[in-house]
Amino acid sequence: MPSPPPVRLIAGPTASGKSAHALDRARAAGGVIINADSMQLYRDLRLLTARPSEAEEAAAEHQLYGVADAADGWSVGRWLRAATALLAELENEGRPAFVVGGTGLYFRALTRGLADVPPVPESVRDDAARQLDSEGEAAFRAALAAVDPAAAARIAPGDRQRLVRAFSVHAATGVALSDWAAATRPVLDPGRWEGVVLEPDREVLYRRCDARLDQMLAAGVLAEVEALAARDLDPNLPAMKATGLRQFLAVVDGRCALEAALEAAKRETRRYAKRQLTWFRNQTPDWPRLPV
Repeated sequence: MPSPPPVRLIAGPTASGKSAHALDRARAAGGVIINADSMQLYRDLRLLTARPSEAEEAAAEHQLYGVADAADGWSVGRWLRAATALLAELENEGRPAFVVGGTGLYFRALTRGLADVPPVPESVRDDAARQLDSEGEAAFRAALAAVDPAAAARIAPGDRQRLVRAFSVHAATGVALSDWAAATRPVLDPGRWEGVVLEPDREVLYRRCDARLDQMLAAGVLAEVEALAARDLDPNLPAMKATGLRQFLAVVDGRCALEAALEAAKRETRRYAKRQLTWFRNQTPDWPRLPV
């Protein structure tokens, strides 16, 4: 029996050309593209998250794009379960898979594993969230560092969701989230996958980021943002943290002029791309680079 085709992981920062690269490869191989971008999961944000167009999605099979409502927050674990099921199905069919996106934690979960943490009661999560709100992030992070120093050092400033998650896991289980993670195994065994990082020159990447924001505006992103704003969702939901959303919401609400908001969104996008570049350089140093 022939061995199954390897899973191809295509990573990189926003606006690096990942989707086009994946589409070319999937069409040539008759493969399936699986989304590994945490914001492109949400159907409400096609334009703002630069999801593949309907024509692109029709040119090759795309999975896990626009599958979630903005009111339904997906975690890394939930994405991993969905992606794992898809990969198993494609392996059984002998079809190649192309996992593409910019969410580094998704690739890390596939190749290094994700903690199989017992369910945390909602009441424990709520208590942790209230503690964060009452104490502030600095004090809450210090409390987290006392029980899970690795998580406190790893979680980025302002990442409320992951701070609460790490703290509540220890509160509920008595074991640090970092210790749970250390005892896991990857979904994809070594030799079962090939990874590549698209890494354009930084100035080229920044120009692409700026151009993408201009294209979003021309395509009607403000109407998309206005429709989302009308739902009055919890601002702490993952979808409400999409890059550029805060600035365009300010335009829709009449709190900011369009030109100023657009420039602010471009700055935020460039900073996000820079953080992604840094993450992939630190976390995937052995993956080949494509200077597209």
